[in-house]
Amino acid sequence: MDIKDIKILICDDSILSRKKLRDYISSLGCENIYDAEDGEDAIAQYTNLNPDLVFMDIVMPRKDGIEALRAILEMDEEAFIVMASSVGTQSYLKDAIKAGAKDFLQKPLDSEQVKQLIDNFCKGGY
Repeated sequence: MDIKDIKILICDDSILSRKKLRDYISSLGCENIYDAEDGEDAIAQYTNLNPDLVFMDIVMPRKDGIEALRAILEMDEEAFIVMASSVGTQSYLKDAIKAGAKDFLQKPLDSEQVKQLIDNFCKGGY
């Protein structure tokens, strides 16, 4: 799978975080990048877009990332969701993996880790 052909959904309540990740992923050649501002929006966007890969913040208003992760996996057990958080990462990490996240990145996101994750995804390495 080529990066220019995949659909990526970025869910974060921080506009700045979404823009930074969007700009970086775009620089890698991805042409289909979408945003969600909280867990409820992520569920709605996932339903409409059926993205290949989701980057999901954990701590958000209305519905947090773990609640959204569970809801999305109920709709699509094959969903590929990567969780990201800077708050209390150890306890959230366990909850995220237990809930079905494919991977977990600590904020601030490291560009090289994001690139490696996307490369592995595109090569079917997960």
